[in-house]
Amino acid sequence: MTQFEVGERDFVLDGRPVRLLSGALHYFRVHEAQWDHRLAMLRAMGLNCVETYVPWNLHEPRPGEFRDPEALGRFLDVVRAAGLWAIVRPGPYICAEWENGGLPHWLTGPLGRRVRTRDAAYLRAVDAWFERLLPQVVARQCTAVSGPGGPGDGPVIMVQAENEYGSYGSDGVYLAHLVDRLRALGVRVPLFTSDGPEEHMLSGGSVPGVPATANFGSGAREALAVLRRHQPRGPLMCMEFWCGWFAHWGQTEAPRAPEDAAAALREILECGASVNIYMAHGGTNFGGWAGANRAGELHDGELRSTVTSYDYGAPVDERGRPTEKFWRFREVLAEWADGTLPRVPEPLRVLAEPARAVVEEWAGAGEVMAALGGAEVEGGAPATFEELGVDRGVVRYRVEVPGPRGARPLRVRGLRDRAVVWVDGVRGPVVDTEDAVLGEVAGPASVEVWVASLGRVNYGPRLGESKGITGGLLHERQFLHGVRSRGLRLDAVEEAGALVKVPFRAVEGAAGEPGLYRGTVTVAGRPGDADLALPGWSHGFAWINGFCLGRYWDLGPQRTLYVPGPVLREGANELLLWEWEGAPALVGEGAGAPGLFPCAGGR
Repeated sequence: MTQFEVGERDFVLDGRPVRLLSGALHYFRVHEAQWDHRLAMLRAMGLNCVETYVPWNLHEPRPGEFRDPEALGRFLDVVRAAGLWAIVRPGPYICAEWENGGLPHWLTGPLGRRVRTRDAAYLRAVDAWFERLLPQVVARQCTAVSGPGGPGDGPVIMVQAENEYGSYGSDGVYLAHLVDRLRALGVRVPLFTSDGPEEHMLSGGSVPGVPATANFGSGAREALAVLRRHQPRGPLMCMEFWCGWFAHWGQTEAPRAPEDAAAALREILECGASVNIYMAHGGTNFGGWAGANRAGELHDGELRSTVTSYDYGAPVDERGRPTEKFWRFREVLAEWADGTLPRVPEPLRVLAEPARAVVEEWAGAGEVMAALGGAEVEGGAPATFEELGVDRGVVRYRVEVPGPRGARPLRVRGLRDRAVVWVDGVRGPVVDTEDAVLGEVAGPASVEVWVASLGRVNYGPRLGESKGITGGLLHERQFLHGVRSRGLRLDAVEEAGALVKVPFRAVEGAAGEPGLYRGTVTVAGRPGDADLALPGWSHGFAWINGFCLGRYWDLGPQRTLYVPGPVLREGANELLLWEWEGAPALVGEGAGAPGLFPCAGGR
């Protein structure tokens, strides 16, 4: 049986010191058929370990309703076959630029600020989730009595308790409860915490007796010195070496230079520390699961929605290819590797030639809502996304402005996140500020406000905030009551038989209206990795053969969506576009026709 331990100064594997050279790769951001290729890329770069988070909300989208809960176990089996160790970070909160930091909306909605604390209702939910999740981790520990490959043959060597808690709170009772539950459920490998290298973060996020690690992108000597002052004994480790960064819609940042990132990696290793490169391979926010952040030093400003690509400027790019950063990192890691590095795997197949789509049918947004939406509820105030059971999707609010009365400003208060307004069937403005004027309206009038979620906040004090219209609709200063609210979940179109309910008709005459568009893209020959281009389309989500590629938005900086080769098939492929703000004028394969292209470089 393998024994992995935390020594006085080093990690110890079967009695000998060992350096962890790890890289982050999230199984849920990579198509399962490509896990083995991406892991082989990490090994070839010089890594001996892989780290992954576990997103609770992906696997339990509604209470007690589980979606592919054994995916983590399958991934860990592929990790073992690849000859790598594994670090598992099960949360329950993970940040990760993921919707709601991985916490389910059905939990944060009613509990609000009580999440990530000792609150009894929150802890009951966490305990139940851990009881469902952890057996597949426990069975694959390196210290397991029996595992998938035999006694002590599992890849899991460490498990994290919570995540960067010192950036959020100071509830030591909550952290101690998580440690106790992890141990009670059978975790025998070392536990650890991770936080920023600042005294208040390390003290707020640490647990007595549990090793602490630090997260940073540069200044290793200073950061590790702070960690050593906080923790006089035990191994030093940078659990998140930020070698790049993520992107927000509407913002472009300069990528980190490969030579600068490689120098920072070398500094960590020269300090005698272990490292986890975040991200070694970022992958993609498939399924509309990208989160959002609040601007400002205190993370409480305007909303910034994260793009679909999670390329992160990583050494292995979104499409699984080595970048210049890969080769620089490989040179550094080779100096600390145990033996000769494996050869770099061949690139995966790419689409042989471009393929234009033919958009043939559509159904208006109201028709899609009638066919696939939830029940409409009426109340004195608008219902939130959480109250309507919508995690990712859109909510339609309908209200009457009484009359007769003169024109006055129609206002929305507490808007999250982006709204399209219609008054008596005429489209009004698109607004995305929390308190906004929707135009001058005279009564009587019928108002519809369609609100699309741009992703829930994944970091900071506004984690778990509700979506939709959270304050109210007003005419001048008078609240409008009797608001009818109806939600449409993003994944409603993926349910069995869903599209049969949608009254599709010929696309001629759509005139660029919001709605659900359906077409076909024909792939000649064997399929491979591709990019989906959507010229002229505004803002929405795309599916190919029922697989949700994620959000597109003409706001940029992301201009195409990555399509994994295993999603495609030779011949006809179904394309669905849920356009929220207005499609281009469509006639057959003319202007505005989407298309698949062989993968090029970058976003």
